[in-house]
Order: sequence, then C-alpha cells, then structure tokens
Amino acid sequence: MDYVTINEDVIRVDELVVKVSSPTCGGTSIFLGTTRDNFADKKVLRLEYEAYVPMAVSEMKKICGEIREKWPVENIAIQHRLGVVPVLEISVAIVISSPHRKESIAAVEYCIDTLKAKVPIWKKEIYENDECKWKQNKECDWNDESKNE
Repeated sequence: MDYVTINEDVIRVDELVVKVSSPTCGGTSIFLGTTRDNFADKKVLRLEYEAYVPMAVSEMKKICGEIREKWPVENIAIQHRLGVVPVLEISVAIVISSPHRKESIAAVEYCIDTLKAKVPIWKKEIYENDECKWKQNKECDWNDESKNE
C-alpha cells in the first residue's frame, strides 16, 4: 500500500504508523522533518510551504515505485504539509514498513533524499525581523548549485 498526501493538515504520525503496520513486518522506520528555530544565525519563526500539488503527488508516487524496485517493503506513507508550519511542528513524515529493519531504514533515507531532490514543493522561512526568504533545497535537480558540488 502506498499512501501519499499533501495538504495543510497537522501530520499525525500515529495515524501513519497504523496505515503502514502489517503482521508480516518486523521493521517500521520513520523520518520526521520538523521546523527548527534557526538558520544561519537567524531566528526562524515559522516555515510556509507551497506546492504544485498534482505534480508533487505524481512524483511522490514515482518515489514509492522506485523504493519498491530497490527494497522488499510492505507499506509506504508519505505526508507533506503545506501552508504555515510553526517551530517544532512536522512538515514532512515518511513511514515505511518491511519484514526487516535494514530495508525500511534504507528506504526512508532514499525517500527523503529523493523527495527533496525531485518533488516541486517550495519552502519560505519567516524570520523574527519580518524578513523572509524562499529556500531552495541544495539537492534539487533544478538547482544550479547542486550541479557544482
């Protein structure tokens, strides 16, 4: 089962764990991306996310397929939040179950790295002085800086 969603809802990790749970699986791995309160010596108040949702969902489903080609996983849940995400709240959750832990751990790492590189989701950091900045993931395929590394 692949569960992929992008919306403004608060992410409920316990609900995602229930979605991926299976009696045939001994490993469930979780990655949570949360809003931190700092970046480059600036105090971050919140993040704001926007996405081209149809394309983002399509890319996330492709990632699920790639994971299934690489590892014998049972269930995959990926949820990304849009809109305002305050400090300490979750912006992205990835939960993957597999018969053994190594596969689910590797799949979660691949999933977040690939999501950040390929999925059209944009993040704006809002700082305490009312300054803000749209951030680009250095992993993005469309980021010129990633080609120079």
